[in-house]
Amino acid sequence: MQRGRYMMAKRYFNRMLSEGIKPTCHTYNVLLWGFFLSKKVDIAARFFQEMKEAGIQPGVITYNTMIYGYHRVDKMQEAEKMFVEMKAGDIAPNEISYTSMIKGYVTAGQLDDALRLYQEMKSLDVKPNEFTYACLLPGLCDAEKVLEAKNMLNEMAERHIAPKDKSVYLKLMACHCKVGDVDAAADVLKAMDSLSIPTEAGHYSILIENFCKIGAYDRAVDLLDKVIESEIILLPESQSEIEVAAYNPIISFLCTTGQTQKAEIFFRQLMKKGVMDLAAFNELIRGHAREGSPDQAYEILKIMERRGILREAESYNLLVESYLKKGESADAKTALDNMLDSGYVPESALFRSVMDSLLADDRIQTASRVMKCMLEKGVMENLDLVEKILEKLLLREHVVEAIGRINLLLKSGIKPNFNHLLSMLCEQQKTLVALKVLDFGLEKDCDMDCKTYEKVLDALMASGKTLKAYSILYKIVQRSGVTDWKSSDELIKSLNEQGNTRQADAISRMLNAEDRARRNKKIKIQAAAA
Repeated sequence: MQRGRYMMAKRYFNRMLSEGIKPTCHTYNVLLWGFFLSKKVDIAARFFQEMKEAGIQPGVITYNTMIYGYHRVDKMQEAEKMFVEMKAGDIAPNEISYTSMIKGYVTAGQLDDALRLYQEMKSLDVKPNEFTYACLLPGLCDAEKVLEAKNMLNEMAERHIAPKDKSVYLKLMACHCKVGDVDAAADVLKAMDSLSIPTEAGHYSILIENFCKIGAYDRAVDLLDKVIESEIILLPESQSEIEVAAYNPIISFLCTTGQTQKAEIFFRQLMKKGVMDLAAFNELIRGHAREGSPDQAYEILKIMERRGILREAESYNLLVESYLKKGESADAKTALDNMLDSGYVPESALFRSVMDSLLADDRIQTASRVMKCMLEKGVMENLDLVEKILEKLLLREHVVEAIGRINLLLKSGIKPNFNHLLSMLCEQQKTLVALKVLDFGLEKDCDMDCKTYEKVLDALMASGKTLKAYSILYKIVQRSGVTDWKSSDELIKSLNEQGNTRQADAISRMLNAEDRARRNKKIKIQAAAA
């Protein structure tokens, strides 16, 4: 029968009869139990009838077997008949009889009948056992009979007897919370302690969630402290978990009240159980950033990046600002880069803050790279800082980088102030730098004043760089036809003195040709006017 081979059991039973061995009540009990186990209800009913016809009086175990068997196949009417017959035959039902009936009624949704039997068994001094409570409590919770459930819990505590199934307490706590009695739910946890029932993460989860809902955060934190200290989340025997509705509100509260470190300890335990919650990660980043611990916030970001979890733009903003408040401009720039890599475009003000901080720390080239990212992302503000960065790059003779940034500005539709840059360079005696910038400006056909050309030419002449002055003047004349530079004769003279007669000749002819062309144009204009 244990292996479901009921036909083989029947054959042995028939052989037993054929050999003249009379079955006992126990024999029939084994058969009935086995038939119900194999869901052969009709066979069980027939054997029960045969048993009585054979003059073998069914005992309490027999009736319990029949009641439990009928309950298992949802035949409560037949179970009731057995129960009534049992009592009519002066066989007193025991706690197993009552518990089977109660469980059947609860399963069938007949809670009032279950409660009636529960009261009846107590009135007959039949003590409910842990299985009785385990059957009845979930039904009371489902029907929201909170008072009855509360009284039953008190009774269990007084008798120091309770179901070992921890899901019963979980349901009882949820029931109390559903009707708004969180204190009663907390009493369930206390009762579990007094009954030596091990608590699980799920029990704390319900209480933390509901304490947060009613704003009782201090009580929620007290419970969380127990969870963290005892590492309840990580217990291998735990069958229930901390739910998202519990951990997100408490993490949010901790991160907004200066307790982000505690929130992170808690969440790291959750991560060991496979929790990768986006909202929780971002709360931790924001909390650490607000509390002035950007390195810890950045560590959370790196975990998210490794595990492919989306990061929020606000989290990056707070992280960058946190680094800036601590005066760590390089780290702020790194965080900004991460923000860009994640697909977010920072606000203009954030770009400005980072560039300002880098300039204050004399990290000119790093500020230049931030400026480049800003322009490439289409942020066309902070142009005063852009000009300042260009000036510092040129003064430090990072010419290639500066010209690259100028070219980027031109492609973005922004015209740098060449006149200012060249004048500044001449004043600071950065003659060769000014020459390269002027050469680039001429190549790109940028707007520059004649006076600016002359400043650069004068600076070149003053430093004795006549060939370079010749070369750039040649380009200036070709581009704009400027011929009234007062030092042009001096340049020609110097070129001749240095043996560069070919260059002197070329520039002289070009200047004369341009001068004639200019006079002819003036005559034509005057004639047209006349």
